[in-house]
Amino acid sequence: MSFSLEKERYRSKVREVVLGATKEDGGTRGHTITVGGESTLPYQHYEGDMPNTPVVGMEVWDIVPEGWEDELKEQFSDVLDNPAEWAKKNVNEYNAEFICLRLQGAHPDEGDKSPEECVKVVKEVLEAVDVPIMVYGCRKEEKDNEVIPKVAEEASGENLLLGVTEEENYKSITAACMVHGHTVIAKSPIDINICKQLNILINEMGLDTGKIIIDPTIAALGYGIEYGYSIMERARMGALQGDNMLAMPMIGMIGEEAWRAKETKAPESDFPGWGEQKTRSILWEAVTASSLLQGGLDILVMRHPKAVEMVKENIEELMQDNSY
Repeated sequence: MSFSLEKERYRSKVREVVLGATKEDGGTRGHTITVGGESTLPYQHYEGDMPNTPVVGMEVWDIVPEGWEDELKEQFSDVLDNPAEWAKKNVNEYNAEFICLRLQGAHPDEGDKSPEECVKVVKEVLEAVDVPIMVYGCRKEEKDNEVIPKVAEEASGENLLLGVTEEENYKSITAACMVHGHTVIAKSPIDINICKQLNILINEMGLDTGKIIIDPTIAALGYGIEYGYSIMERARMGALQGDNMLAMPMIGMIGEEAWRAKETKAPESDFPGWGEQKTRSILWEAVTASSLLQGGLDILVMRHPKAVEMVKENIEELMQDNSY
């Protein structure tokens, strides 16, 4: 007796977004990265297409990070005070597909670097590696509104991924992206309505929806990950059902979330049943990433090289054709 499985067919898809710009496009990158384009739920290749593989990038800070666990610092101990060399190490040794440069030193309490000082670091990293670059502000709105537009101007044409914009603070960075040819990160607080509203506001300023990446806000394993997952799932369903204001690729700050969880920080002496801290921490980041890939993440920003390696292997397996 034959059996025919019913398949879902969707009437729309996630929009494709290009990160970076080569010399022919007006930038200096060795290649670009295209994300998005899915016409099905994640990895259900039998119901639609996933033309672009999710990408994994790694963080580089413009200052030596305070509060990072020793296990993380040991991986970059020879380059922590040199962002350009740190970027090279991530690309050449750990196969990072893009660099997320965090300008934390611009924060008034962590160095208060000037926009010009931040631009200098961005240019050094651009010269050190040829992969696409994401530039992430210090998350102090007033300072980011000074720094990110200046970075956008000085790196005009590079198609950086700049962030973040939020519902109450999106105009300056969005305008800078429009004028200088960059892509923007639209961050919303685990709320599908605010997510859509922010995309509408940015688009109404004149920035093409093909230049927007959604950051729906995620959580680490065990810290509300199921709530973040459900928001991502709703966004993906909206995109596949034809909602153009939810049809953007999604990004997640995996390393940031995973490495501030108690499970990555607590020593084995405090919780003997949890196992050795090093292994536990790396797995916490890797499992967080793998879980959120199932929600539809297109871009992952991670920290530990071993976790990156495991997640890239997982992505390779997930991208195997399972159509029939």
